[in-house]
Amino acid sequence: MAKQWYIVHTFSGYEQKAKAALEERIRSLSKQDYFGEILVPVEKVVELVKGKKKTSSRKFFPGYILVQMELDDETWQVRAITQQMEEGAIKPKPRVLFSVGENVKVVDGPFADFNGVVEEVKPDKGKLRVLISIFGRATPVELEFVQVERN
Repeated sequence: MAKQWYIVHTFSGYEQKAKAALEERIRSLSKQDYFGEILVPVEKVVELVKGKKKTSSRKFFPGYILVQMELDDETWQVRAITQQMEEGAIKPKPRVLFSVGENVKVVDGPFADFNGVVEEVKPDKGKLRVLISIFGRATPVELEFVQVERN
């Protein structure tokens, strides 16, 4: 089967990341024979910045990369990569995942510098319920993932 050109949609500004992720995935699955060129279409432009000429590159199809490949059931799976990147751009995943019973320290907000224990994790909302000892009583407080760190 001959290689054909396909257009892959990505978020604008993520074209190079999508290209790099796709190339890495091709290498890891040893599918180099099925793929040809992967391009982010750019052109050189000259612009005036603070009174001086500056040459830069401009994408003339923002949000798209061009992929030369043989399309079959296995190579079609590259769509999962771009879909995962799109989901990450819409709703970034937390860097650290927490588990119930884990000791954490609050680093931001009105309870900063308090220690607590994770009572409930809500990964879809990016929040957790932490039991913090206030005046000798365990008080449940809902915090975002970024407001706490592991102890």
